[in-house]
Amino acid sequence: MSESNSEELEIGEFVRVLKLKHGYDFGEYAPASFKRRLRALCVRSGAASIAALSRRVYDEPAFLRQVLAGLSVPVSEMFRDPWVFNTLRREVLPILASYPRILIWQAGCARGEEVYSLAIMLQEEGLYDKAQIFATDLNDAALEEAAEGIYPAANARQYSENYLRAGGRHSLSHYFHARYERIKFDAALRRNITFASHNLSTDGVFAEVQLILCRNVLIYFNDALQDRVLQLFRDSLVHRGFLCLGSKETLARSAVEAAFDSFDGPARLYRRRAPG
Repeated sequence: MSESNSEELEIGEFVRVLKLKHGYDFGEYAPASFKRRLRALCVRSGAASIAALSRRVYDEPAFLRQVLAGLSVPVSEMFRDPWVFNTLRREVLPILASYPRILIWQAGCARGEEVYSLAIMLQEEGLYDKAQIFATDLNDAALEEAAEGIYPAANARQYSENYLRAGGRHSLSHYFHARYERIKFDAALRRNITFASHNLSTDGVFAEVQLILCRNVLIYFNDALQDRVLQLFRDSLVHRGFLCLGSKETLARSAVEAAFDSFDGPARLYRRRAPG
């Protein structure tokens, strides 16, 4: 058996053990990126092979936390793609303002940078007090970091530039305190944010919302899992609700394409069609 075939068998066994032992199913993740993350996890954990990872997943319950941290993709930044947030501010929030209660789902929130971006934007538009943001991820370690709202001070300059290009009305430093090479966002921004564990590949609808953001997550799924997640988003949106995807993601040729209209192509913003 070739080394490549042997590795593929080890990956299959790893997926099987992880699902059997802990209920997490990575079987429909895009193979190439999943393989890269497994190899990186071997290096970080000191495992000699993917088979060794499988043994640790089976024998060491505490190892699951490290596995999920390695297999998810918790990489983001404040106001990432500022033009997207500018479009949300100018075109979407005025529509959401008509609702008595604004419910938003940030799916795959990673360490929370985009969640705090949303909170700041809602605050500046006078909408935060009637808003609730559900921020979810399968990576519990990332969720804990998100709930703390603490980030490296070295990132502050890029965050601030993004904020201003996204239509920010103050200085981003208005919303955080800097100390010991870290910045911590104000607790007031977290009062209407609920951080929760949710697995897009297996879990179902948990709220009906007017806006869903899931940016640069679907690219790590195969076509079947993408369709499942997009159907979940469709079923979680009110009629005429909004879906915001990442710059490399689209509803074209998906199972839910007919349920949405394109609202802003460059920003990857879609709006769920009303029945009839």
